[in-house]
Amino acid sequence: MRLYFIGISILIIAILANALAMKLGLKTWYAFIEFLTASGDREIIISIIDYIWLFILYPLTLGCGYWLGDKLYQILFN
Repeated sequence: MRLYFIGISILIIAILANALAMKLGLKTWYAFIEFLTASGDREIIISIIDYIWLFILYPLTLGCGYWLGDKLYQILFN
């Protein structure tokens, strides 16, 4: 049950983080994968801010989702 709460929390945080990233004009993992698989006729530019978001801030955000889910479980069931 604990893992379920943590998983749901991470999912909700990920959805919100992706929505915020799109609103701010940052690349999401979907755009990054498109960048990796893009053919030569289509150029996609990824800025340093996008890399910082994808490889530092987004994982930290998901880690906060884990922490939030764990705390929620402890409050409800302990």
